[in-house]
Amino acid sequence: MAAGPPPAVALIDGEHYPPVVRAALEQLAPRFDFRAALFLGGSEKLRDGGEVADYGLPVRRPSGQEAHMAALMALVRETGAQCVVDLSDEPVVGYRERFRLASAALAAGARYVGADVELRPPQRAPLPLPTVAVIGTGKRVGKTAVSGFLARGLADEVSPGADRLVIVAMGRGGPAEPELIRGGEGIGAAELLAASRRGRHAASDHYEDAALAGVTTIGSRRCGGGLAGSAFDSTIDRAFALLDSLPAEMVIVEGSGSVIPPACADATVCVVAADQPLDYVAGYLGTYRLLISDTIVLSMCEPPFADAGRVDALRAAIARVCPDLTVIPTVFRPRPLGDVGGRRVAYFTTAAERSLDLLTGHLSAAYGAEVVAATASLASRPALRDGLRRAAAADVWLTEIKAAAVDVVAEAAVAAGKELLFCDNEPVAVLDGELTGLPGELARLARHRFAGRLETAPPGEGVRS
Repeated sequence: MAAGPPPAVALIDGEHYPPVVRAALEQLAPRFDFRAALFLGGSEKLRDGGEVADYGLPVRRPSGQEAHMAALMALVRETGAQCVVDLSDEPVVGYRERFRLASAALAAGARYVGADVELRPPQRAPLPLPTVAVIGTGKRVGKTAVSGFLARGLADEVSPGADRLVIVAMGRGGPAEPELIRGGEGIGAAELLAASRRGRHAASDHYEDAALAGVTTIGSRRCGGGLAGSAFDSTIDRAFALLDSLPAEMVIVEGSGSVIPPACADATVCVVAADQPLDYVAGYLGTYRLLISDTIVLSMCEPPFADAGRVDALRAAIARVCPDLTVIPTVFRPRPLGDVGGRRVAYFTTAAERSLDLLTGHLSAAYGAEVVAATASLASRPALRDGLRRAAAADVWLTEIKAAAVDVVAEAAVAAGKELLFCDNEPVAVLDGELTGLPGELARLARHRFAGRLETAPPGEGVRS
């Protein structure tokens, strides 16, 4: 038997004459099973304020854009709608408002269907254990650094032993087939160089996580990224399948750029850079990312990236979308994985050139390093030549595990007979203590929601699709 039309909610306004809207709803009835309508405002075509207008559906009438988003999400959940069909138009609903409504629809799990556009919520697999997602609003915002920080904290929340906490990462340079790395066994320069010489991108996120957080990681690849965070092509589903062979008690799924890992997250952290445009964060489908998050880690909250006014403006923009969302302003600081005190150091980073003085100053003040050369060209292989030339004056080469760190910097260090150390980017809360309890809070939230998933799973289906 063929399935009937999907349950749907309609978006309507008072700039359309009610009989016109009703006729459109009837015309669309073979495609959508309309359960209710959300009235978005406007009164030009309404008589008596529109209270008696007959649309043939229950109509909800919130006021204000923020109220519209909350009301739409509630209406989708109450009606079981799989689609939100937008019959509204400007001037009531313009470009900005449409993105907010589309974000709300996707966050509630429904498709957004417009006259000439359709957006689908990313497909998410329910994993067989509590799942923490780390997503972001772009590249180089600090997702992997935050994932590593959380992994070190969450390691205290699981039982002792190998493979109890696992990070599943997806990247634009990931392996063709999912790759499992046991970081607890120790991943150093020799192991990364060996992987690079086998043709691997040995600075991919799962290598970085394994080396710096010391946990088991599974790497996968992806290509392309959609507005709502779906990848065009990805091997991460096969990476998730490897979890069945591990005694894991909790998993961190790490996004790539603005792509969101396709897993049902029980707790979600979104990493936002304070120097990003406000509308990238709280507009377009950045709104969607805020709506599905439990905590925002706001990175780079200092000059030269952002002053206090900029941080306040960004926090206010986030609050307009999600008033109750926790926002933690942070900065990143380099953390060497070895002793650099009193040593002549060359430092390699993907950070912005304008931040080099800040970062090298921290290496000097906190670790006693004498930084004699520093380059921000780690992500630009041609530009690295000058950095490598200047690094000849150093005794120790200190590099992040990103971009050309292994195939260029590590290989050059071996050729030059230089000691190579790796360096983490550690998130530090602007206000002391704001990050301290985050791993434990996420662990409790993930376990609580995972238990709820188990209770509501259909009989015989478990929690993996």
